[in-house]
Amino acid sequence: MRWNLKSKPEKQKVLQLQNELQVNEIIATLLVQRGIETFEQAKTFFRPSLNDLHDPFLMKGMDKAVKRIEEALETDENILVFGDYDVDGTTAVSLVSSFLKQLSPNIDTYIPDRYLEGYGISFKGIDYAEDNGISLIIALDCGIKSVDHIAYAKEKNIDFIICDHHLPGEKLPDAVAVLDPKQADCPYPYKELCGCGIGFKLIQALTQKKGQSVEELLPYLDLVATAIAADIVPMNGENRILAKHGLTVINSTPRPGIQALIQNVKKKTLTITDVVFIIAPRINAAGRIKHGNEAVALLTEYNLEQALQFATEIEGYNSDRKDLDKQITLEALNQIEENNERNRFTTVLYQENWHKGVIGIVASRLIETYYRPTVVFTKSGDKLAASARSVQDFDLYAALEQCSEHLEQFGGHKYAAGMTLKEEHFLAFKEAFEKVVQQTIHPDLLTPEIAIDMAIELDAIQPKFIRLLNQFEPFGPENMAPVFLTKQVVDTGYGKKIGQQEEHLKLFVKSSTDANSEGYGVIGFGLGNKLSITEARKPFDLVYCIDENEFNGTVTTQFRAKDLR
Repeated sequence: MRWNLKSKPEKQKVLQLQNELQVNEIIATLLVQRGIETFEQAKTFFRPSLNDLHDPFLMKGMDKAVKRIEEALETDENILVFGDYDVDGTTAVSLVSSFLKQLSPNIDTYIPDRYLEGYGISFKGIDYAEDNGISLIIALDCGIKSVDHIAYAKEKNIDFIICDHHLPGEKLPDAVAVLDPKQADCPYPYKELCGCGIGFKLIQALTQKKGQSVEELLPYLDLVATAIAADIVPMNGENRILAKHGLTVINSTPRPGIQALIQNVKKKTLTITDVVFIIAPRINAAGRIKHGNEAVALLTEYNLEQALQFATEIEGYNSDRKDLDKQITLEALNQIEENNERNRFTTVLYQENWHKGVIGIVASRLIETYYRPTVVFTKSGDKLAASARSVQDFDLYAALEQCSEHLEQFGGHKYAAGMTLKEEHFLAFKEAFEKVVQQTIHPDLLTPEIAIDMAIELDAIQPKFIRLLNQFEPFGPENMAPVFLTKQVVDTGYGKKIGQQEEHLKLFVKSSTDANSEGYGVIGFGLGNKLSITEARKPFDLVYCIDENEFNGTVTTQFRAKDLR
């Protein structure tokens, strides 16, 4: 691990904010590091308000989209809500379809089959619309590059509204309206919404047009918060507002589908991290193992008993997903060793029987061992399909663009992508990708970095400090959980390895320089091999986040160790 201690912000800015907010220097420094320098900015950060959401009609194409939907509702047209099979897609479809079903009975949903149709808008989906007399398709979390598909639909007199957040290609599809803030000429002020977020702006516009308040849409925000968490979009601006209010809904009045997923969780209050690790994988498991329709059925079910039944089935898929994930990761690691590929700049692997639903997770797992851009292929019909993941600060999408001559199609963003190619092009792609990455990646990026906000002493961790720190949530890109460095701590003798493979580390630390300092429990996931550093009361430096641990109804402060040395 590379430890990178952030440089201190301008002292005058910190002092000024300290005085304005009446907080200590650590809190003021953390805020200035996040670009929050005034009382008003701090107020917006700590008290995100739905009133601060932008006018949805600022988004290019919104007028046309709303007009076409209103027309369809007035004339009783059949509308199909179409979306991808991941969390962002299935929550977006659940959001828009459940909203529209209050206005019309003629609403249907469609999630493509991951294995038979692949990612995005499919010809099969358009044929389904034609067979069912559907004249308008609203596509969510996909479609920005589906030029041929939209042309095919147009031949069949089927209109499209595209709601996407991925980067557009050179040519836009010929749809009635294209909602995507990443279009070069879209004036919408916030560019980082997820697909479900774009869907929310669409229903916000429809609500606003009727003269109703955005408060009416609060019950939908559990879905939006789940998508924001799962899609790892920046946790600032509108995403922060939507996630914060969505978390409140999840913790107070979640829809039956989400209630069913979290019924066995012992925690009183879920954080965005809990959404990432508890809710999102289960929603994803439906599309990975069975079909994304199962996730939509769960998330749009209003009967709790029925939702609990759906959730039980999804729990089974998630269990299968975990088993497959472990097995394929092991096979992939063996393949790297057998082919003597440890010293490459990239990992590009292929095995025809690997399960297409988990290769993205496997790519992420491989990065934990070999920290480099990773692409994992499996057989899909007569082609190979892959999921790719990147390392921090390396633009995977740009690297794939330089290898596009070997690919049939690809899509995604800086850190994650999907692609297909012909089997005979696999080796050529593998070598081209290795060459591009070798020529463009900075050597430092091949070692994982821990960005440390600041060094503090243990005595700075007081109850008021923790209360304020908790208000920095929800955490995510652009607002990560603060990372602290405390030097010269010692374990009090309780240190041990825990976990099935003794892969984790459990400690109880105090300051080595202050005998009266408060002690704190520490959990270090994946740090079991560092126990020797802490033994015999040897002082060590600790990098950590401050968490709250809830056990048997008692909440205690706990450190989540990132590294120690």
